[in-house]
Amino acid sequence: MSDKENTGSLGRKIFFLHPLAVVKNHLVSELAQEEFEVYAVGDEVKLRNVLKKTPDSIVFANIGEGMKESAWDEWIRGVMTDDATAGVDIGVITVADDVNLRHKYTEQIKVRCGFTVLKSDFSAMLKLIMDILNVANAKGRRKYVRAVTGNETNITVNLPMNGTFVHGVIKDISTVGFSCVFDDDPKIVKNSHFPDIQVRLQSQLIKAEGIVFGTRMDVNDKIYVILFTQRTSPDVRTRIRKFIQSFLQGKMDSELK
Repeated sequence: MSDKENTGSLGRKIFFLHPLAVVKNHLVSELAQEEFEVYAVGDEVKLRNVLKKTPDSIVFANIGEGMKESAWDEWIRGVMTDDATAGVDIGVITVADDVNLRHKYTEQIKVRCGFTVLKSDFSAMLKLIMDILNVANAKGRRKYVRAVTGNETNITVNLPMNGTFVHGVIKDISTVGFSCVFDDDPKIVKNSHFPDIQVRLQSQLIKAEGIVFGTRMDVNDKIYVILFTQRTSPDVRTRIRKFIQSFLQGKMDSELK
């Protein structure tokens, strides 16, 4: 596998191309819970265009789906030899341990993320993929995946103040905390503690405890940064990770259209 210590410093996008149901419905979710930025994709042509914009990505190609094996051979070689995508690390995923195909992809084509045979033991499969991602430095120095939500009106926060709630729009969020802009600046001081923050992530409402870390200016907007405390429950963090993965997947789906 290639050394990605520099290019992967901010974390790398991980794509599962033509994934099986168990990968799309379970493995992707579990990897997201481990703070990997992961996507399921079903169009190799459109993915190729995305990879040109994110040339330090990682792709796991399920060569048993989507195309004939000869077409997979051509697609993988094309990505690896194109100057615009040569930095992409590719791994092959299959349900059949074909010794000839293994030799072809690992010894001849030399994919950098291996030839992985999916097993019925899900935990073993998850560990194997995580080991590959860790060697490929998929997280880089980034510890947490963050969703930049912008001005989405259904991704909001309510802070309890003086017997009422002040309403704000969340600009970005991770399991560490979030930044937000309020309708009217509540002039909250640094280190203010809020034990009952209401965070709306589209259709779900979660409650958490947070502390104001500080503020910054973005043009005319005053951005508040609020960090979740250690007393925020593991279930809340799990739900935030699920939301982030779903939100990022939705953004990627739009880009792939």
